[in-house]
Amino acid sequence: MRAVHGILVIGLAAVIAGVSCSSGPETPSPPPFRTDIGVQRLMQLVLDPAADQLWDSVHTTITEQGVEEVFPRNDEEWDSVRNGAAVLVESGNLLMMGGRARDNDDWLKMSLQLTEAGTAALRAAELRDVTGVFDTGGVVYEACRNCHQKYWPDDPNP
Repeated sequence: MRAVHGILVIGLAAVIAGVSCSSGPETPSPPPFRTDIGVQRLMQLVLDPAADQLWDSVHTTITEQGVEEVFPRNDEEWDSVRNGAAVLVESGNLLMMGGRARDNDDWLKMSLQLTEAGTAALRAAELRDVTGVFDTGGVVYEACRNCHQKYWPDDPNP
């Protein structure tokens, strides 16, 4: 009788262990990302317009007629700067996706630099900090230029 009882206990423990293992969380499959738009088209259609929103939003123009200070002056203009900065934040992530990333070293580091620069620009836009937007525009430019120098050396507009 003890032998039967022992076998039942072991069998029940095996069933419980099997159920608990099978009911645990499964490792999800990676999302079905599609990168049909290549890096150059992504730059042309997404990154360049977003960067231009940032760069064009704060600047000084000096002409014979005088000095013109350009900076966001209303909610709509600040929203445009904010939105462009947010696109830059996420564009760094888009560049790191499989199918776009050129390597797992400098490409990822430089893409992350773009994300970080975009995050700083986003913060400055949300604070309506004109100097911060101007300064982070330079940081975004440096991130772009460094990447272009390594991965697109023939770019006519580094």
